[in-house]
Amino acid sequence: MAAAAAMTLRHLVHCALAMAVCFVGLAAIYLQLNAQFVGFAQILVYVGAVAILIVFAILLTRSGEVRNESILAPGWIPGILAAVGVFAVLAWAVLNSLALPSGANPAPEVTVRELGDALMTRYIIPLEVIGLLLTAALIGAVVIALRQGEDAE
Repeated sequence: MAAAAAMTLRHLVHCALAMAVCFVGLAAIYLQLNAQFVGFAQILVYVGAVAILIVFAILLTRSGEVRNESILAPGWIPGILAAVGVFAVLAWAVLNSLALPSGANPAPEVTVRELGDALMTRYIIPLEVIGLLLTAALIGAVVIALRQGEDAE
């Protein structure tokens, strides 16, 4: 539902917030499938960083004018129909796939704790580089927004 809202809403802020809700739903699916690390990484990286960065970039670069437009995009009906059609085809393909497991899932061999220990010991340098990269992207978005604000005045 959140993905459909992100696709059909007209205002960018509403679309970005609906996308963040969609990311949370995807993380919940990962957690239900016993993929704890991927679920928690989804929450931390996509919801906690990417979606918030997109919201900040939209809010920093938007002008202050308010438009009186419909909240839905003009092509929302074909978009919903296309989304339902794609979902139906994918659901049919998954349900008729021979790759579906027949038994119960085995317990994961690596726990989230072991992955966290590896990230904080062996892979600390790449983790810090990713943090610096995200920080540089946020600073770059603020600098671009400030330059656009000076040009408008």
